[in-house]
Amino acid sequence: MSLPSQMRAVEITQPGGPEVLSLTTRPVPVPAAGEVLIQVAAAGVNRPDVVQRQGLYPPPPGASDLPGLEVSGTIVALGPGVTDWQVGDRVCALLGGGGYAEYATVAAGQVLPVPDGLDMVQAAALPETVFTVWTNVVERAALSAGDSFLVHGGTSGIGTIAIQVGKALGATVFATAGGVDKVRACRDLGADHAIDYKTQDFVAVVKEITGKRGVDVILDMVGGDYLPRNIECLAVDGRHVSIAFLRGPKVELNLAPVMLKRLTLTGSTLRARSSVQKAALAATVRDKVWPLVTAGKVRPVIATTFPLEQAADAHRLMESSAHIGKIMLVL
Repeated sequence: MSLPSQMRAVEITQPGGPEVLSLTTRPVPVPAAGEVLIQVAAAGVNRPDVVQRQGLYPPPPGASDLPGLEVSGTIVALGPGVTDWQVGDRVCALLGGGGYAEYATVAAGQVLPVPDGLDMVQAAALPETVFTVWTNVVERAALSAGDSFLVHGGTSGIGTIAIQVGKALGATVFATAGGVDKVRACRDLGADHAIDYKTQDFVAVVKEITGKRGVDVILDMVGGDYLPRNIECLAVDGRHVSIAFLRGPKVELNLAPVMLKRLTLTGSTLRARSSVQKAALAATVRDKVWPLVTAGKVRPVIATTFPLEQAADAHRLMESSAHIGKIMLVL
């Protein structure tokens, strides 16, 4: 296959607001040993992209400086040693960076087939969210059938997948969201209890519904003053997983209830993990989650799409929090 030497891409010209995202031309990357080159059809827009644009989340060593942590597309070249994939395969992938471009390289172990029944936009919406939910909610917090599970930010990309995965695993799902439409969306996704944090105290609601027992697992992306309130919501032996901190990473914490209720407080980031770790997670996702996707039990929720050159507008929408589901770039 004859490939162009140059491609369109969106780069961060300097730390700042959405206006610092600029369409540019760069050389098409060449896949190294163990990598594939994907001609990108769609790319997900995620909160880490926004934080990177602000200058607060640099890419890990060796990763592209371009934003973009998940894509879908077609494999157009193989690096030395790649045997599991072929040119022409339709795939989606988790990246360390570089998704806002017409072409992207990625370790072959981080590539997954496009699930049956999904188009390229839907497929590109899965890797970052599904990998994040599975590793944090299932592997770290050990969510299982019969557990109660509180998802904050239920209409975010992560939240929409977390609700569906929780229900598919047999958990009772609580979700918080802001406003009538978002609360309704959580219920439509399968949440047993949807709480409007703008008009309701989620701590009081959880305690009332559970008879003061609390929930077994909480997935939190808010941080700040939510942490002590979450601890109040947790049942004995409860597990709290932090994946972001929209209200800040620092908080004063009373450790007494952590000890008395034998709570586990944990958290993780995905981007900095090694390619070996990401490949192992990809294999688990393919085995455990892809069947749920093809069965229709877990589906990406697409809020809207933007062409690549309108990445700044996509970031403005992301920062407004007015969307429900995933914001996508299409090429």
